[in-house]
Amino acid sequence: MSSALQVQSLRKAYKDVLAVDDLDLEVHQGECFGLLGPNGAGKTTTIEICEGLLAPDAGIVEVLGLDWDTGGRELRQRLGMQLQETQLSEKLQVEETIRLFRSFYRRARAVDEVLSIVQLEEKRQARVGELSGGQKQRLALACALVGDPELLFLDEPTTGLDPQARRQVWELVEQFKSTGRTILLTTHYMEEAERLCDRVAIMDHGKVIALDTPRELIASIGAEHMVEFAADGDGRALDLDAFRSLEGVRSVRALNGGFQLQVAELHRAVPALLQELSSRGVPLTELRTHSATLEDVFVSLTGRHLRDD
Repeated sequence: MSSALQVQSLRKAYKDVLAVDDLDLEVHQGECFGLLGPNGAGKTTTIEICEGLLAPDAGIVEVLGLDWDTGGRELRQRLGMQLQETQLSEKLQVEETIRLFRSFYRRARAVDEVLSIVQLEEKRQARVGELSGGQKQRLALACALVGDPELLFLDEPTTGLDPQARRQVWELVEQFKSTGRTILLTTHYMEEAERLCDRVAIMDHGKVIALDTPRELIASIGAEHMVEFAADGDGRALDLDAFRSLEGVRSVRALNGGFQLQVAELHRAVPALLQELSSRGVPLTELRTHSATLEDVFVSLTGRHLRDD
């Protein structure tokens, strides 16, 4: 499978932090590839280097078979970029903004077509400053799409949006993906990565700590469900070893003042847990269950949640 993006031994350090630490990545043509990790993991630094906005301290970056030193002019015609924060002129109208960005490209989509794609036809005469947060994100995406890019970079495209606006952006990304184009997406939303991405690289402290399809990453922790609970009792009464031998339980960890069980058979593990607590005279104060997610993969690898500071 041919590569749209190759990164080898990438490194970027700032005065007080090593943001990207000897990173290797390969993004295949036609896939949506996600960089998933908490704030500060190095996702934005990585994507900005790939976009040609930052120079690396070391390493090789090849985009669509070109490098930024010798092929920068050509790459700018073939890429689309939505930055984590896009500052557009608030006094310009929506249509004027898209026409401005369209003028930067030799080959570009019609303004009406792009307005239709991002569902902003009714806002074409509205000034940017009058748009809602979700509408501004869709306008930023329109500016990234107007050049008809082969490779689209999206850096945290739905941060700060309400659930409805977030799903609207997801639908636009899926529409672009359906045309066979390539997407590199950064996010700290597990649901976003699971829905949009063909493969995901989980980053932490500037390194890739896991890389595979969302399904395979979730399967790698060996559990289909998570059971999180809290109970009254002293440390002896809630000894972790008491839960490891319960039917259907794969592993146990203390987490956020409670406990998390990774289980293969939810219908067996929950009754066994309740019986164990009852036999010890320990009252249950909280109980939650959910199917395993990419967040659980991150917790399993690091002991922290994606949204932890």
